[in-house]
Amino acid sequence: MKRDFLSVRDFTKEEILEAFELAKDMKLDRFKYSESLKGQTLALIFEKPSLRTRTSFDVGIQQLGGFSLYLSPNEISLGKRESVYDVAKNLERMVQGIMIRTFGHDIVEDMAKYASIPIINGLTDYSHPCQAMADFMTISEIKGKFEGLKLCYCGDGNNVAHSLMFAGARLGVNVTIACPQGYEPNPVALQLAREDARATGAKIEVEYDPFHAVKDADVVYTDVWASMGQEAETEKRKQIFIPYQVNQKLMDNAKSDAIFMHCLPAHRGDEVTGDVIDSPYSVVFQEAENRLHAQKAVMYKLMKK
Repeated sequence: MKRDFLSVRDFTKEEILEAFELAKDMKLDRFKYSESLKGQTLALIFEKPSLRTRTSFDVGIQQLGGFSLYLSPNEISLGKRESVYDVAKNLERMVQGIMIRTFGHDIVEDMAKYASIPIINGLTDYSHPCQAMADFMTISEIKGKFEGLKLCYCGDGNNVAHSLMFAGARLGVNVTIACPQGYEPNPVALQLAREDARATGAKIEVEYDPFHAVKDADVVYTDVWASMGQEAETEKRKQIFIPYQVNQKLMDNAKSDAIFMHCLPAHRGDEVTGDVIDSPYSVVFQEAENRLHAQKAVMYKLMKK
């Protein structure tokens, strides 16, 4: 049966843990799986630009023995030049999987509904599941466990925050979102995460005081204050989010062995200070590398015949 990966919630806890073990094995020996997707092609649809998503999927499918096909906004222009339905029905006859990085989450849901091949969400305004997979793989490598850990995310309750909540709920990690009033996570996403958390005992909370939120955190995480498509709000958001900047004073309120994470790209001096992101406890580049390995595991699970 066809499987898609539109949200972290599409995988059970057991499937996520299996994917992490597979990703770690792939990280140890990139040649071991070099023919596992031999002859298969992954279409890469980009409505938003990317460094890590483009590189990790492009390199990842090739390391698994397959091919990638890059499709830019000019070539498709989803919903304008061609409908999502027509794109899905065309591509399903020519490639074996589709990764899509776009704006509305409804676009990836429609693509999954219409296409008979696996669809992977490379980012939407609602969800960024591949990032969360890399994030929690990194946490596993460093902390060696999930249960009982606390992750504090400081900033906008955006797509990254949603996926961190979903993954934390699945894996038993307590997740606190520290954000200004009016910038909370989507209420449906919050409700879904809390429902999932009942099975693992994880706490999913929203706080408005960042110093209280970060207390006893094992992981401190942040993201840019204005995401793609919100550029017009940049200056307004800077004033609102200044109290949520991750600086050394804030980090000092977390656990002494806390790590710092960021999905990148980062704006040093805005959501994080240079002394934090470039510190020994920052794991942002290990986290970025793990996009490659985690996504290889996802492609393997979905596309392996």
